[in-house]
Amino acid sequence: MDSRFMKVVVKGDSMWPTYNDGDIIECTQYNGDEIELSTVIVFNHPLKRDVVCVKRVVRIDGERLFVQGDNPDPIASEDSHNFGWISTSNILAIERFD
Repeated sequence: MDSRFMKVVVKGDSMWPTYNDGDIIECTQYNGDEIELSTVIVFNHPLKRDVVCVKRVVRIDGERLFVQGDNPDPIASEDSHNFGWISTSNILAIERFD
């Protein structure tokens, strides 16, 4: 497999109903290109060094992104509502579409 591509396993229910716990997402390594609204990204948690998150971009302010899970239950996702905006420098990968 090309090193620019990776598979990410979803952990938890924050992205339900789009993704379930244990689903595998095909991703492309982030190369610094502009991120669009609604993109699903994989990123380093801004406050927990060893935690990697999968969330959807819902707002963009320059190099800052507001991300949240798809689950409509507000307590199902730890996201920008909890830790604030993230920097694009936190992004590891974006969901891949062929």
